[in-house]
Amino acid sequence: MKKYNVYFVILFLSCFTLSCKKQLDAKPDQKLATIEKLSDLQAILDYDPNMVIDMANIESSADNYYITDADYDALSDGNNRRIYTWYPDHLFTGAFSDWGNAYRKIYYANTVLDALQEMEINPGEAATRDNIQGQALFIRGMMFWKIANAWAPAYNEATSGTDMGIPLRLSADFNERSVRASVTDSYMQAIADLRLSASLLPIQPWQVVRGSRPAAFAFLSRVYLSMRQYDAAGRYADSCLQLYNKLVDYNTLNPGDAYPIARFNDETLVYSYTGPTLITTPVGKVDSLLYQSYDNTDLRKTVFFKDNGAGRFGFKGSYSNSQGFFAGVATDEVYLNRAECYARSGNIPAALADLNTLLQKRYKTGQFIPVTATSSAAALAKILIERRKELLFRFIRWMDLKRFNLEGANITLTRVVHGTVYTLSPNDLRYALPIPEDIIALTGMPQNPR
Repeated sequence: MKKYNVYFVILFLSCFTLSCKKQLDAKPDQKLATIEKLSDLQAILDYDPNMVIDMANIESSADNYYITDADYDALSDGNNRRIYTWYPDHLFTGAFSDWGNAYRKIYYANTVLDALQEMEINPGEAATRDNIQGQALFIRGMMFWKIANAWAPAYNEATSGTDMGIPLRLSADFNERSVRASVTDSYMQAIADLRLSASLLPIQPWQVVRGSRPAAFAFLSRVYLSMRQYDAAGRYADSCLQLYNKLVDYNTLNPGDAYPIARFNDETLVYSYTGPTLITTPVGKVDSLLYQSYDNTDLRKTVFFKDNGAGRFGFKGSYSNSQGFFAGVATDEVYLNRAECYARSGNIPAALADLNTLLQKRYKTGQFIPVTATSSAAALAKILIERRKELLFRFIRWMDLKRFNLEGANITLTRVVHGTVYTLSPNDLRYALPIPEDIIALTGMPQNPR
């Protein structure tokens, strides 16, 4: 009966979205929905697919790909057309969008955290309790940042105290009113959750779909990088790599495979993936200049890309080993984070050591020539080039575009559809995606300005 109880709870939770309050007003029999033990909470956190499927469309707004006019015309979802051309509104519907899915995961995490406050724990279960609490906090902190990255302006220390951030749902009580916190508060809450999770999680997870201490450190590095607080980003990248630093030698892969890189490979710190989107092969074509930037001795040129003919290439190098895209965190990202932070601080030897440690695993054996630089600026430029080439379709590019443009990179994005040119200017208000209009109507929250 207890096993049945938790599955009933999971079924109940799986119907939850921020826009289905009417359905939730009809509460199930509380005796059936009782959570009685720690294994029930772990079952909620492990529930698939809700906890492993990630936000899909943030990469669709970035510049690693394009689609043809024919592909554009064939899109059955008008929202996808609007996403592709950076329309200012009506990109998502709350219940079944990235917004709804992200907050559903936060609801799961909050359900577990709330239950832990009420549950009596035997002393012998303390470690298990800490692990479960750490997993829930890791999920919540990670998702708060991902939502902020998509639906809030870039973190700018001068304005983030007043810039509109995201709703910070800190309990599973759906009767609490959703209000938008500031960008500062949104980021601080994500950091607080991730820091506490790092103190509770084990170094080695039972499986990489669960959080771990190295994964929490890695994600903290990403968060601080997005804030352009490079000292902290470098420290957390180092903390991660001190605990776990494996890399995959691409010489051991078969580029002829449909998906050459194994799921749950040695680089994976925490695993999640996305379903098909605009960037999925064969619709999404890799940016031509990006593809041409890979040297012929660079194994990524054959491991990452599939020749679709007519000079067009699709991406097959996902760490999900499938048509879905890896949206988790891996050590290659952490090496690049630390290398960038070393370069920005003037530590050129350490920056190049990290970069070369990674790249020697990406080039054909005996063909790699170590990267050199005589200045911090030159080292940084080379690291950022490799960051783009290594981490494409990892749902990181949007973050990088936002922070680089705040630093004066002046990157303008361009799409051409049937001869009409669409652009996204540096620091455009559209870098904060529109919150689903049905969520705005339901909650009364202010929409992102346009």
